[in-house]
Amino acid sequence: MVDNPDHHLPMADCGATLLMKKATIIFNPRAGQLNMTDKIEPVAEFWRERGWRVHLRPTEAPGHATELARRAANAGEHLVLAAGGDGTMGQVANGLADSETILAPLPVGTSNALARELKLPRPQLLDPNAPLMASEALLGGRVHHVDLNFTRNRSGSGYALLWTGIGADGFIVQQIEPRPVWSKRLGPIGYSIQALAVLHRLPAMNAVVQVDDQTIEDDLLLILISTTRLYAGGLIALGSGGLFDDGAFEVWLFRAGEVSSRIGVPRVGLMARYLTEVQLNLQEWDPGVISLTGKRVLIETRPKMPCQTDGEYAGYTPLSCEIKPHALRLLVPPSAPSTLFNHEGALLAELFG
Repeated sequence: MVDNPDHHLPMADCGATLLMKKATIIFNPRAGQLNMTDKIEPVAEFWRERGWRVHLRPTEAPGHATELARRAANAGEHLVLAAGGDGTMGQVANGLADSETILAPLPVGTSNALARELKLPRPQLLDPNAPLMASEALLGGRVHHVDLNFTRNRSGSGYALLWTGIGADGFIVQQIEPRPVWSKRLGPIGYSIQALAVLHRLPAMNAVVQVDDQTIEDDLLLILISTTRLYAGGLIALGSGGLFDDGAFEVWLFRAGEVSSRIGVPRVGLMARYLTEVQLNLQEWDPGVISLTGKRVLIETRPKMPCQTDGEYAGYTPLSCEIKPHALRLLVPPSAPSTLFNHEGALLAELFG
């Protein structure tokens, strides 16, 4: 049920004005394998029982979560609970950027890299109560100011929460999104089936990549700009040193090398080798993998290549990325490793007692 916002503050018996704790739940009715409406209403009731006024806002189309989040921020909502996968999280972060409204992640989508990163409960086929369990964890969590990636190309501009990819992953996202209902119902298996169907056409590119004052020109399969440590639904660890609030990107370049003129399986095998090496922290031994850090990235490619942000299609190159330090307030559960942040963060219970 979608209700209308009410911005009046209640009055205490003594006549003093109390702060009403205001929250909005933005959810993708088509996310993951769950019947979302049935699962979100108990979450809303959970927060209401703890003193929060809650409104439900279902998304209706790609990008709608950003609009809904921006409206919530403009309306003075204190908290937006984003129920979905990494794409929904990224859209909501885009709408909340540079506002005081806090993003609280409720993982229910196919890809839940952020949930894995923060050690939040994720949906399981035989245990669908992850949204309630995540709410319980978030209630005792801390609010951190985290960095965002401001991207710009000819299609427009916006913020990415986790990653921006150009080349291989941008191509896969472009080919399979928006995903059909059958694929979403199958979760990661459905995604894999669709991805396997297009891997034989994995492209390569000649790219000029400028990271701050360093420029690299090479034939590449993938350029990845990350503000986090996990990738590919959280299944691949990019490194152990990345922080959510350090004011810098990690930039990964994966070379096409001698297979740049080939098509088909050789490129797939090369990407599999690179990602395995990264997962095992063996990439330093492979000249085909380049890792950099920086605050600004400019990318030009021949031919123009598809891009993705947080697992969603984001136009073509050329592309620019700029780190925006502390642009988002993120609610993090106690389970999140403290090594993900430079700063301690403030307890939600102290901000909204």
